[in-house]
Amino acid sequence: MVKEGEVIIVDEFTGRLMAGRRWSDGLHQAVEAKEKVKIQQENQTLASITIQNYFRMYAKLSGMTGTADTEAEEFAKIYNLDVVVIPTNRPLVRVNHNDVVFKSQREKLSAVADEIAELHKIGRPVLVGTTSIEKSEAVSSLLKKRGIPHQVLNAKPMYAEREAEVIAQAGRLKSVTIS
Repeated sequence: MVKEGEVIIVDEFTGRLMAGRRWSDGLHQAVEAKEKVKIQQENQTLASITIQNYFRMYAKLSGMTGTADTEAEEFAKIYNLDVVVIPTNRPLVRVNHNDVVFKSQREKLSAVADEIAELHKIGRPVLVGTTSIEKSEAVSSLLKKRGIPHQVLNAKPMYAEREAEVIAQAGRLKSVTIS
């Protein structure tokens, strides 16, 4: 994203701007040239360390996650750590559904919009997580065509500046938030 004459990296998982971060091996300069902004010098990495070696610097390691059991073998081999599974406090109420596969992106987005419309009609709040600014805007465009009120939260400055307001409204009856 270009902001105030600089190319700013957008975190692909959070959609947040990563000011001060730059791609390496000339990629950032290539994007700066493409976007016709001032080309800055490449940063030089003075030192690096693998995650495994970083963790080996500590005498004690611990952590907690809901997904460690699938990597228990790796934790044992690399870090000499055991993984302990803690059972749920209450029985699971989640219902796992089969995957749904579509022939095209257009069909997929249409099905997403259909489901959002159904949930919105009965008053349920909806949060749609997307993987890019473009995808969040594609979903938003479909919802606009269907007349479904919604909020968009992505890394574009026009949305990012309203982040606190959008988050405060998310989860309310009939709210639809695209992120």
